[in-house]
Amino acid sequence: MSENKSFNVLFLCTGNSARSILAECIINNVGEGRFVGHSAGSDPKGEVHPYALDLLKTLNYPTEALRSKSWDEFAGPDAPALDFVFTVCDNAAAEVCPIWPGQPISAHWGLPDPAAATGTEAERRFAFTEAHRLLHHRLSIFVNLPLRSLHRLTLQKRLTDIGKNFPDIA
Repeated sequence: MSENKSFNVLFLCTGNSARSILAECIINNVGEGRFVGHSAGSDPKGEVHPYALDLLKTLNYPTEALRSKSWDEFAGPDAPALDFVFTVCDNAAAEVCPIWPGQPISAHWGLPDPAAATGTEAERRFAFTEAHRLLHHRLSIFVNLPLRSLHRLTLQKRLTDIGKNFPDIA
């Protein structure tokens, strides 16, 4: 991995309307230019969930360029070369999680879908806040790993561990 190159990171989820969108914004912020975040879905909803947009705007993330899109956009010859691919869908909810072929290092960081939350409006919005908190924590750990000095297999294990071992840390 080149010393000065930024890392392209793709976040995949089924609908690309909430979790993957949140992750894209978070890494573009906490990655401080060293990471370029992208998001896509295997069956995109076609729009970003309004609660996700509201939360991101409240937290001062840029939202103008956000859109729900197919992961096919990242399979063509004009697509950015990906360094990392994370699936953020939740297997426990029986969602269809896309599997990304190719050489990027990948990991599954499943989270409950905030768009599927029920209850009062406050409870549904809290689900988005909680998804943001968990993703922010995981991505803060990720961007601080010594990526250029870790062996690929060691890095793969660390990324898998972030998704498994740190789901509820504040």
